[in-house]
Amino acid sequence: MFTDIVVGFDGSEPSQNALKLACDLAKKYDSKVHVSHTPKHETVAFALGAVAGYHAATTMPKPAEIKEAAEKVFATANAIAKEAGQDSIETHQGEGDPAHDMLDVANAVNADLIVTGRRGLGNMGAMMLGSTSAHVAHHAKCACLTVA
Repeated sequence: MFTDIVVGFDGSEPSQNALKLACDLAKKYDSKVHVSHTPKHETVAFALGAVAGYHAATTMPKPAEIKEAAEKVFATANAIAKEAGQDSIETHQGEGDPAHDMLDVANAVNADLIVTGRRGLGNMGAMMLGSTSAHVAHHAKCACLTVA
């Protein structure tokens, strides 16, 4: 049923749940899992272990910090995937808007399913459904699954 599954991952608990579910589906359907991560200001601070809001509010991350943060996020994703029984995942690092990047990955790999967490580390304005998840659901050319 699913050949390629794209997962939006920022390291937040909802994105971890999305990845676990995607790996479970991938085992059942012998699918490839593609993890899409787009470093944002607040996710770089989170990945580098900054005190909540301090680093993000005071400085823009440098390219080396963005790279380091993305590596940590992908290492976390790989560990979660292995624990869920998925030996290999493909990682895709975007730039700019996470929703657009996730849709680009989904289109590039001809994904059958996109899995996102209900809320991530992004904009706190959309309290019920994150703006990234909502945008993906509105514009995807494949099935979408939003995980709490």
